[in-house]
Amino acid sequence: MTTPHPFLSTILPHCPQRLLDQARSLPVPRVALVNAGAENPLRGIREAAEAGLAEPVLIGDEAKIRDAAEALDYDISQLRLIHAPHAEAAVKAAELARKGEADAIMKGQVHTSTFLKGLLPSSAGLREKGTRCGHVFHITTPHSDRPLLLTDGALNVDPSVETRQACLQLAVELAQTLGIQRPKAALLAPTEDPIPSVQNTMESAAIATWARDHLPQAQVAGPIAMDLILSHDAAAIKGYDNPVGGDADIMVTPNITTGNALFKLMVLGMGCCAAGIVLGAKVPILLTSRSQQAPARIASAALGVIAAGARA
Repeated sequence: MTTPHPFLSTILPHCPQRLLDQARSLPVPRVALVNAGAENPLRGIREAAEAGLAEPVLIGDEAKIRDAAEALDYDISQLRLIHAPHAEAAVKAAELARKGEADAIMKGQVHTSTFLKGLLPSSAGLREKGTRCGHVFHITTPHSDRPLLLTDGALNVDPSVETRQACLQLAVELAQTLGIQRPKAALLAPTEDPIPSVQNTMESAAIATWARDHLPQAQVAGPIAMDLILSHDAAAIKGYDNPVGGDADIMVTPNITTGNALFKLMVLGMGCCAAGIVLGAKVPILLTSRSQQAPARIASAALGVIAAGARA
């Protein structure tokens, strides 16, 4: 038997009850599952439906969907099933959303790049030309339902200042939808001092300045290092006098490598539950992963309900 890595948490994640309670107070959305013909995505959409968080619409190769459902002993006879194999599935999901026949879209057995290529180009009709989309992880620890919203760890690879501004705005809007009236947002950097030789510190300072005029509903600090984002003690010791210090609701990362590594460290090393969603399109897009455990899949579905409800 392989010995677990010492940095892996032995704590099982749990879906935050606060998120579930808010989602269950809203109408159940029609969720289009793209490339539904595999056991894992079908298992996820069934869990969401049984939790009262989704009305499934199954899109993909019809024969594969029926075979996977039979393997799971999942009765799909009353569900809408659309035959659209391979890359056609994402295109069909976009069409349903444009027509108002789907309230959210969920990734199934398909590569993320193929999935998003069918949804996010302007030609798909899910976002206005020039509109930037951003991915947000809603992350909670095993001991608290208070979330940290992390952006962007799954969509924008090396985002420009303008893209990070858009991601920040989307995260602020999501935080307010979740009931955080004046969210505190931190622009992650290696230091709190703008240093010309460290490009991200200068860009973070510029984004924080921009936010004062464009996001008065939030408190935004940057550049700010991780210890100051999470620890009141570190902020006090270093003399960092800012209300965001030690109390952030949102963390904006400089690139996908940083965001993705932080998300995975929190999940694998701390036992956190992470729900992921792409915002900025006509409907919320749920990027579930094959390695996600049931609590994270349920949390993602709940977050989709809340985001869809905010657009209704």
